[in-house]
Amino acid sequence: MSKKILLRIAAIVVFIHLLGHTIGHLVWDKPKDPKMNEVVMAMKGYSANFMGAVRSMADYYNGYSVIMFGVYVMTIVILWILSGAPREYEKLVNRLVLPIGVVYMFFAGTEFIFFFPFAATISCLAGLLMLLSVRAAVK
Repeated sequence: MSKKILLRIAAIVVFIHLLGHTIGHLVWDKPKDPKMNEVVMAMKGYSANFMGAVRSMADYYNGYSVIMFGVYVMTIVILWILSGAPREYEKLVNRLVLPIGVVYMFFAGTEFIFFFPFAATISCLAGLLMLLSVRAAVK
């Protein structure tokens, strides 16, 4: 499979992750489980000063989630642009894609440990596609 196809599939996989993340972001604070709802209410219920800002744990949770929107969108755009790069930029494309692929493998491990298997699988697939593209020829 060509580098272009692998990178575009990786971008689509990250887009799927973005969609799932969006759904999760919109509903995380409305759990059906009563005990989990107690936790969410506790996260929202108390704010404290930390490094000059008064925020709740829910604010921090939401903030990190919003940051991830940017990471996913940035990844999609970068992969799509790099997938269309001409052959003479192949070395540069590889030098950019390799660390992004490695970071997505890191995301996969982190998601497996701290979140859930579906998110980990999506990140792992995206990372593997990026790493495979480094070995693929430009077509």
